[in-house]
Amino acid sequence: MAKGKLLNELDDADIFERLTEAKSELFNLRFQFATGQLDDSTAIKKAKKNIARLLTELRSREIAAAETQQRTRQA
Repeated sequence: MAKGKLLNELDDADIFERLTEAKSELFNLRFQFATGQLDDSTAIKKAKKNIARLLTELRSREIAAAETQQRTRQA
């Protein structure tokens, strides 16, 4: 998974695609945990952090876009 600077270089469509994949992965991990097939118990925590990173990047872009729009209205 891309982290830090690499995540900033992705466009919104790629981030949404990775977010969908990450949520699907988390669902599968939870299913494996419930059925007792999950070998790595930290995988769920890692998947949640990955989702949080993606959502944080999307939110920071929303905030930046809103600030830019507000500045153009004031000028």
